[in-house]
Amino acid sequence: MNAPDSALHVEARQRSQRQAEVVQALKAVLPQEALLWHVEDVTPYECDGLTAYRQRPLAVTLPETEDQVQAILKTCHALGVPVVARGAGTGLSGGAMPLADGVTLSLARFNRILKIDSLSRTAVVQAGVRNLAISEAAAPYNLYYAPDPSSQIACTIGGNVAENSGGVHCLKYGLTVNNVLKVRGFTVAGEPIELGSEALDTPGYDLLSVYVGSEGMLAVTIEVTVRLVPKPQLARCIMASFDDVRKAGDAVAAVIAAGIIPAGLEMMDQPMTAAVEDFVHAGYDLKAAAILLCESDGTPEEVQEEIGRMSEVLRAAGATAITVSRDEAERLRYWSGRKNAFPASGRMAPDYMCMDSTIPRKRLADILYAIQEMEKKYQLSCLNVFHAGDGNLHPLILFDANDPDQLHRCELFGADILETSVAMGGTVTGEHGVGVEKLNSMCVQFSAEENRQMLGVKGAFDPHSLLNPGKVIPTHNRCAEYGKMLVRAGKLSHPDLPRF
Repeated sequence: MNAPDSALHVEARQRSQRQAEVVQALKAVLPQEALLWHVEDVTPYECDGLTAYRQRPLAVTLPETEDQVQAILKTCHALGVPVVARGAGTGLSGGAMPLADGVTLSLARFNRILKIDSLSRTAVVQAGVRNLAISEAAAPYNLYYAPDPSSQIACTIGGNVAENSGGVHCLKYGLTVNNVLKVRGFTVAGEPIELGSEALDTPGYDLLSVYVGSEGMLAVTIEVTVRLVPKPQLARCIMASFDDVRKAGDAVAAVIAAGIIPAGLEMMDQPMTAAVEDFVHAGYDLKAAAILLCESDGTPEEVQEEIGRMSEVLRAAGATAITVSRDEAERLRYWSGRKNAFPASGRMAPDYMCMDSTIPRKRLADILYAIQEMEKKYQLSCLNVFHAGDGNLHPLILFDANDPDQLHRCELFGADILETSVAMGGTVTGEHGVGVEKLNSMCVQFSAEENRQMLGVKGAFDPHSLLNPGKVIPTHNRCAEYGKMLVRAGKLSHPDLPRF
């Protein structure tokens, strides 16, 4: 046995011993069916929607009661074992990727809707309830839950809280943070925690807003109270075609500048509309360089007036064609195309990496042109879909993960998009989170001191960094190394710039 093999053998033996210790401790607090540790059982949990990065945990727990969740956390805390909470695994930044020396805590069995209150327009649901299931349960009361990520048929409310998810209607109705009133859960030490209130305001710091979007680093969500809104009497959608992406981008800014806040305002470039049309036959204009989907909802009178105003603005901005949905079936067909952009892209290549950054609306065309140049630079194709109303980009880079060179170029391509977004006055994420995917790009967006302050917030909730550690917030050493790499690549003049 040579030295490297010996080292690997020792590491494997140590992991096996640690796993046996953890599993034995968890067996004492969980029924047999709530604990997985064999390779074939934990492999399905080795990644979330970011499939390029995978890791098997020591064990996966599947609790059904709050007492079991509390017992898992107390047990892991006593052993110093990291814990990663997991919902449906639809996240796209690796936020739910397990740790080799950790335990995955699945909330999949927390799938009950506990209460629908039509008078207060609220719903109390467990963390594992699907996003769409909330609206389905509220439908008899003529209410629904507004944030509607494209994965809403599968993603869970606990995951939505972790990532501060949005959706095609977030421009008018807000992100998860604007629609969640209260969260209950446990700290990493198993202590109960409750943030927010059903009242209009709560005393003290607004910790609920800190918690929403914290990517599972502060506590484990068990129960969420959400705001419901009345279903509009009518909704109609405009499909506007443009022969130039700059005209389409300028049209988005013009709509908002006119004082119009559409229920939805989405943009797709020509390669994306071609992919989607072949998949769902939504009726998109395949000749257009870009299309906009602009929705109005409200009373029939409000919708008629707003559709007219939006149409005027879009024509003045250079729209080559404008089609307004004639009925509910056609409106849903338009949105079906947009909501199936990701699966449609999945038919175009063995793998895709979905990026997520945000830029000022006025720079939409600039980022599209920049991405076109990146396609040439990295020799990979990219399909583009945008929450155009709030400047949230979702470029989908096509590649083959079985080819290490393609994976490397894809990672460089993605980082280039994120850092170009920052240079244009934007951010490295909009709603998919940072996870493991964007750690380096966080070094570009935030200074070392800012990252230390964010780690300080985590430390207040999780002093020993056992809850989803090593994600979201980069260490100073990581940023220093990334700065040196950028210097070597000719992107920075020296590593002592303020960000590093």
